[in-house]
Amino acid sequence: MTAVALPPSLANNRRLDRWVEIQPDGVVEVRTGKVEIGQGIVSALAQIAAEELDVDYARIRMIAADTVRSPNEGVTAGSTSTAQSGAALRQVGAEVRLAFLEAAAWRLGANLDELAVRDGTIFRRASNESLTYWELRDDVDLTRDADGRARPKRPEQLTLVGKPLPRLDLPDKVMGKGVYVQDLDLPGMLHGRAVRPPSYRAEIETFDPAPVEAMPGVRVVVRNGRFLGVVAVREEQAVAAAAALARCVTWRETADLPDVEAMPAYLRALPSKAQVLRETGDMTGAPAGSVEAVYSRPFLAHASVGPPCAVARARDGEIEVWSQSQSIHPTRKDIAATLGIAPDAIVIHHVQGAGCYGHNGADDAALDAVLLARAVEGHPVRLQWSHEDDLSWSPYGPAMVVGMAGATGDDGRITAWRHELWSNPHIMRPGLQATPSLLAAWHIDPPFAQPAGIDALPGGKPASQRNALPLYDFANQSVVHHVLERLPIRTGTLRAIGAFLNTFAIECFMDELAHASRLDQIELRLRHLSDARAIAVIEAARDRAGMLAGRARDGSRGLGLGFARYSNEASYAAVVAEVEAGETIRVTRVVAAVDCGRAINPDGIANQVEGGVVQAMSFAMKEMVRFDRTRVESRSWETYPILRFSEAPSVETIVIDRPDQPSLGVGEAVAGPTAAAIANAVFDAIGVRVRDLPMTPDRVLAAIHRM
Repeated sequence: MTAVALPPSLANNRRLDRWVEIQPDGVVEVRTGKVEIGQGIVSALAQIAAEELDVDYARIRMIAADTVRSPNEGVTAGSTSTAQSGAALRQVGAEVRLAFLEAAAWRLGANLDELAVRDGTIFRRASNESLTYWELRDDVDLTRDADGRARPKRPEQLTLVGKPLPRLDLPDKVMGKGVYVQDLDLPGMLHGRAVRPPSYRAEIETFDPAPVEAMPGVRVVVRNGRFLGVVAVREEQAVAAAAALARCVTWRETADLPDVEAMPAYLRALPSKAQVLRETGDMTGAPAGSVEAVYSRPFLAHASVGPPCAVARARDGEIEVWSQSQSIHPTRKDIAATLGIAPDAIVIHHVQGAGCYGHNGADDAALDAVLLARAVEGHPVRLQWSHEDDLSWSPYGPAMVVGMAGATGDDGRITAWRHELWSNPHIMRPGLQATPSLLAAWHIDPPFAQPAGIDALPGGKPASQRNALPLYDFANQSVVHHVLERLPIRTGTLRAIGAFLNTFAIECFMDELAHASRLDQIELRLRHLSDARAIAVIEAARDRAGMLAGRARDGSRGLGLGFARYSNEASYAAVVAEVEAGETIRVTRVVAAVDCGRAINPDGIANQVEGGVVQAMSFAMKEMVRFDRTRVESRSWETYPILRFSEAPSVETIVIDRPDQPSLGVGEAVAGPTAAAIANAVFDAIGVRVRDLPMTPDRVLAAIHRM
C-alpha cells in the first residue's frame, strides 16, 4: 500500500511517543502542541484521538503542553488547531492502532483482517481470543517515526466524531478546582509585581527604593533599566509594595501619541508602501454611478477577565516557567535571548488562563516572572499583572481603515470594485524575529530594540490583508494594501486580525451597493457567488432568521446579514443579526450558519460560534482604546467597557456538517460577519449607516445628524 503524506504538523514532529502513550492502567495519554484557552480545542482533539485509536473517550487523558515532551506545533492561533493538530492526531491514532493490531496479530497468529478493536481491546472475530492495548504496550515500540502506512477512518466508519461529547476541561472549572495559572501554589512560592512606566517612552528621572525595601514581607526590589519590580512573601504585600514603588520613582514623558478622535485620517496620512493584492479587468477611472464609503476600527484591547499571570523558578542555572502563553516554544526562545542563555536551559509548562484569542500580555508576564525569580534563587515567584496594566500594556489589535468604491450595472451585476486598506503589520508574537518581542526586554538595561511587526507566521497567510480579497466573483476589481510603518501604540494579533475590518467593510459595502441599486442585499450576494458551500450558509441563515425578500418591515426593528469564508480557505459563516432601535441599539437575536467541514463536536462548534458572536458584538458596539497625547487612558472597565451579560442576545447556530471534507477552525469565522450584520441591521431599522466602529449611541446620533 502506498504511504499517505503526513500532515505538516506530524511531518515536523514524527515521533509517535511524543503524541500518544498507553499506560498499564488503561489510560491513554495524548499530547498536542496546541493549548487550551477556553476554546475547547483539547476536548475536540481528544475526540479525534479516541476515534482513530478505537478507545472510549473517557480513557483519554490530554496532557498539558510543555517544551520538553510535547510536539512543537508553534502557536495556538488563527483557528488552525483542528486543521493542524487534529489532522496530525488522526494520522497518529491510525498509526498507533495499526502498530497494536500488528502486535496482536503476531501474538495470536492471526491475519490483520481477522481482528477488530473495541475500546482498546483487540479481538479475533472467529474466536474468544483477545488482547488489550495495555497488555501489549511492551510489545509495541512507539519511539519511532510515523511512516504513513496507516490510513485514518473513512467518513462512514466514524463513531465518535460528529457527536456532542462533553468537554474534558469543564468539570474542574465548574467545581472551582485549581486549573488556572493564577491558582498555582508551589512550595516556597513568593509573590511578585512589576511596576510599569506611565507611558510608552517614559524615562526614569529619580528612583529611591529604600522606603519599599523596609516594608513588611518585601524580599527584594528589582531594578534593571526601566524594568521595576518587587518580590514579597504574600500577595497583598507585593501589591502594597508595588503601589509604594510607583510613588518612589519620577518619570520624564513624551507627548507623541496621535489624536484618538481623528484616527482614520491619521492612518491614511501616514507614509505607506502600496502593495497590490489583486488587479483584474478594467479599473481605469471612476465608473458612472459609483458608490464610495470609508470604514474604520479603533485600537482594540484583549480585555481578558483574568489578567496575565505566570510562575517562574530559577535554580542551578536552569529556569522553569508555568505560563498561559499560546506560544510556549517561541516564548522560550525570546526569554533565552533576553537572558543570553541557551533555550534548553528553560522549560515552559502551559497552564490554562483567561482566554484572549490573540497576543496579549501572557508572554510578557512569563519574562517578568523570570526576571524576578532570578533575584530570589530557588524560590518560585508568582507574577500577576493588574487589570490596569493589562489594559494599558498588552498589545492592542491595530486600528485600521478601509476605503471602498464600486458600481452596479443595469443587469444587477457589480461592474467595479475597489478596496483600499491602511494597516500596519499585525504580528508581534515572540520567537519570530532577531530581537525579543517581550515588553521587559525593551525596558532592561541595555534594552533590546523593539522589532517591527510582520504580517504572516512562517507558512501562514498575511494577517492585516486577511479577507481583503472578496470571495465574490467580480470581473473588475482592485485591492490594495497601504502598508504602514510601526505605529506609536503597541500592537499585536487580536481575534480575526485583519479579517474583522476587511469583512465588515466588504459586507457593509455590499449592502450599500444593493440599496443604491434598489436590489435585495442577499440576492446581490448570491448572484456573485459560485461557491456552493458559501451559498448554502447564506441561505441557511436567511431562512432560519426569516430574512426573506419582501418581508414586512417594522420601523424600529431591523435585520442585517454578514458573510465570509475566514481567510478565504477556512470555515464559511453567514450571520443574521436582529436589532431594536430605540434610545439605544440593542441586538436581540443572532442566527449563525457555519460550515467548518467535518464537524468534530457540534456542541463545541456552537460554543465557539456563540463566543465569537458575543466578542464581535462587543468590538462592534462598545470597545475603543482611548489615549491623550501622552498616556493610554483606557485603564479600567469604566474607561474600556465591554459587553455585559445582560446585553448578550439569543444566538442560534446552524452547523452544516460535511464529513467528507477536512475539519476547519470556527472561532474567528463569525467575527467580521457579526459586526457587518449588526451595522446592516441598524440601517435596515433606521436608515443610518455607521461606518466607524464602535457603533456607540453618540456615533449613531452623529450619523443621523449627517443624513
